[in-house]
Amino acid sequence: MVGLYVDPPAHAIVLSVDEKSQIQALDRTQPGLPLKKGRLGTMTHDYKRHGTNTLFAALNVLDGTVIGRNMQRHRHQEFIRFLNTIEAQVPVDKAVHVILDNYAAHKHSKVRAWLDHHKRFTFHFIPTSCSWLNAVEGFFAKLTRQRLKRGVFRSVVDLQEAINRYVAETNARPKPFTWTADPDEIIAAVRRGHQALDSIPSASRRARRRRRDCNPAHWACAS
Repeated sequence: MVGLYVDPPAHAIVLSVDEKSQIQALDRTQPGLPLKKGRLGTMTHDYKRHGTNTLFAALNVLDGTVIGRNMQRHRHQEFIRFLNTIEAQVPVDKAVHVILDNYAAHKHSKVRAWLDHHKRFTFHFIPTSCSWLNAVEGFFAKLTRQRLKRGVFRSVVDLQEAINRYVAETNARPKPFTWTADPDEIIAAVRRGHQALDSIPSASRRARRRRRDCNPAHWACAS
């Protein structure tokens, strides 16, 4: 998987694909106070919900551009429509390698049928619980931090327009994805995670311990 990022195949495009679902169009009940010298900008915690949106995005790891499309849901039907969007925008002479997670919609039988009819597409599924391997997650994080977190959206349309502007701004000044994580640090972190998990008593061991503690045969007798 990492090889697709650091040494992509020749005459191919590598796309990191995912969807950011349940993006809420939130309208604050009161206007916040603007940023001024000596005081941070403020925003009321009360808000009105005006619906949700799902953003499908494909990050081109070679040049940093993003293909984005807003939809109301994130089923396999919407995913196929997004694949058609990618198909229409990627040069026809390029093979397309798609990095994506194991979400059920990505493996639906109709998605597999779509792949059978689009031979230049190859899917590469990241392991479960390894979202950090999907570069588009970094784009979603920046979108949330820079545009959505403090945004005021009076409708889903307002929200979608803000997202579309952000995608356009990203594509106007794209930055190629650069893999900076040190492999030794990643492996060390994984090992620390395994050690932490191994140090947690399993449910079965905790249950045996409770049964033992409740058994009078295991109680210590005072002398």
